[in-house]
Amino acid sequence: MFEAPGCAWCKAWTEEIGPIYPKTEEAARAPLRRVDLTQKPLPVDIKTKEPVRMTPTFVLVNDDGEEIGRITGYAGDEMFWWQLDNLMEALED
Repeated sequence: MFEAPGCAWCKAWTEEIGPIYPKTEEAARAPLRRVDLTQKPLPVDIKTKEPVRMTPTFVLVNDDGEEIGRITGYAGDEMFWWQLDNLMEALED
């Protein structure tokens, strides 16, 4: 999860999904790692396909740290889970 201080959508995700996510099957397969987008340099072990410009952005990576896909923004809990489900299918391929 790429986030930034003062990001209202990051805060909303943290309040609505944050307590639940670690208890899910998705978290077991794709643990959440928080990255502050304002801190430079960004982690070199995450290889994104393109720069992250918005927060929150959830980047799903494989075991080599290469991006499989991403969710940009947070449009509510139902949309997040639907988008995450689609990403998790890509992880299986």
